[in-house]
Amino acid sequence: MSRVIAIDGPSGSGKSSVARIVGARLGFLHVDSGALYRIVTWQCLERGVNVEAPASVAEFAAALAIECRPENGAVAFYVGGEPPGDRIRTPRIDAAAAKVASVKGVRDGITGFLRGMTAYGDLVVEGRDITTAVFPDSPARFYLTASAEARAARRRLQEVEKGVANQSSEAVKAALLARDRIDSTRRYAPLRKADGAVEIDSSDLTLEQVVDTVLASLPEGWR
Repeated sequence: MSRVIAIDGPSGSGKSSVARIVGARLGFLHVDSGALYRIVTWQCLERGVNVEAPASVAEFAAALAIECRPENGAVAFYVGGEPPGDRIRTPRIDAAAAKVASVKGVRDGITGFLRGMTAYGDLVVEGRDITTAVFPDSPARFYLTASAEARAARRRLQEVEKGVANQSSEAVKAALLARDRIDSTRRYAPLRKADGAVEIDSSDLTLEQVVDTVLASLPEGWR
């Protein structure tokens, strides 16, 4: 039976970097669940679907074909035979993704999609409801957090590195806090620390220290 390391946390908490490194160290496939919500958001905006209309979003998402395949240590996603790339990593997508991710039909569909990925083998899955709704029975569940200032600085750096930085540091921080409020107060599968999950505050930790903490906290025989 496939093993799943589940990692949740708000934007900028280091989920993606930690999950990628942990997966590489252990030979687990990295799964970025947030990319799926971004893909749905991207396609909604591209096709003119009103992201303020939950029923329309749910109907569109149910018919959207997203292909997944294991590649280079991760589960890669394709739409129309092409990877979305940085088209789903823009402030425009950031602003709309929380609304799309709040739609129950979208979350139900993606939850089932993620669970089906265990057919590929051992996984390290990161997102916002992985420990609470997608894989709540995993014995390896983690909640990463960090101060708003640390998270905003990380997100700003990511945008600069990708050449899509068109917001001030304060604007990035405000956007993160707004996303936090939406994610933590939505009716279905809100962002929260799951009972029994190991919480790691990465504000003053290096990436390597967070990775080491995760690895040290895994069940016996998983390392």
